[in-house]
Amino acid sequence: MIRNRLFFIYVLIVLSFSFGCLPEERESTVPRPPGDPEIEPAVVEPNLFEPNEVEPMRAETEEVSPPVIEPNDIEPLAIEPNETEPVRVEPNEPEPVEPEPVEPEPNEVKPVKVEPNDIQQPPKVTFHDKCTDILNGFVDDKGMVDYRKLKQKRLMLRQLLDGFGKLKPSEYNSWPKEDKIAFWINAYNLHMLKIIVDNYPIESYRWLHLLPGWEPDSIRHINKRIGGINKQKFIIMDEEFTLLMIEQRFFRKQFDEPRAFLALSHATLSGPPLSNEPYYGQKLSRQLDDQVKKFLLSPLAFRIDGKRQKIYLSAMLQPTWFGSEFISRYGTDKKFKDQQPAVRAVLSFLTNYISEQDKQFLEVENYTIEYMKPNLRLNDSSEK
Repeated sequence: MIRNRLFFIYVLIVLSFSFGCLPEERESTVPRPPGDPEIEPAVVEPNLFEPNEVEPMRAETEEVSPPVIEPNDIEPLAIEPNETEPVRVEPNEPEPVEPEPVEPEPNEVKPVKVEPNDIQQPPKVTFHDKCTDILNGFVDDKGMVDYRKLKQKRLMLRQLLDGFGKLKPSEYNSWPKEDKIAFWINAYNLHMLKIIVDNYPIESYRWLHLLPGWEPDSIRHINKRIGGINKQKFIIMDEEFTLLMIEQRFFRKQFDEPRAFLALSHATLSGPPLSNEPYYGQKLSRQLDDQVKKFLLSPLAFRIDGKRQKIYLSAMLQPTWFGSEFISRYGTDKKFKDQQPAVRAVLSFLTNYISEQDKQFLEVENYTIEYMKPNLRLNDSSEK
């Protein structure tokens, strides 16, 4: 009986050992070759009592290790998005293709901007603009003046002329020559307007009407009553002037621009027509050319009589009046040799503004020159 129980216990121990070990441990129970000394120690026996602890530890290490490898396998796959990064070079490809900096078109715009560099010239003088309201408001295209309405606005005219009186010489001296010429033409014409307005309507002596050239509306009556229009005094830049002083000091001596004499208003029908816009330095030459053409269109300024072989000229173009002022710029020894220097200069000047037919007549025909008597009637367009 006792042997049977011992045998049964032994069988249970063997069975429990055989089913409780891992396959690797069961393989270790296989007899080893006798030459292997390391397997002989019974170190495995303590593991017989802790089979459950060994199993999970080795199972965990074996189960965890393969999933760790899997993400490592994915890591090279993660390179694929990195491979797409060079594909993104496509938007960078237009960089070398970009012709924008190379395009000359924007560079061509820069030289066009040279035009505003012309503005580097002296800035436009705005003082002349102050004269616009008077000239444009009361003077028509033919140079006729509505003195009656202007007299009603004489306060506005006086305020304008006060601006001429208060102008600082330092500002005037900073202007280019053309603007200075324009300034004195405007000053002359506006002060002439004031002198006429202050003596309008014209008061005349009836007994003088019997004399030729003393019509009721002739400025001779004003000239006689006030003791001379050219002697009336006024202030410009805090200095005293007269019309005659402006004419002699600036237009005869300082400025070599004879066309300016044909822009000065004498307030008469035979004199140069008064412009209804101010003169400006930046367009002075064009304005003076237009003024000369308007003046020469009048039969009281220039006329050719082919039948009588005569040329009729304004009295203003006589050598003793303004004719000699044309010598410096228009004098010539090649044409009009039978005339004196001042007359040659005036005829040479006229050929720039008349028709080709009239020009040919002046240059090759034989004729005499006659200066017309001035018509001193007031250039008045007022309604009577």
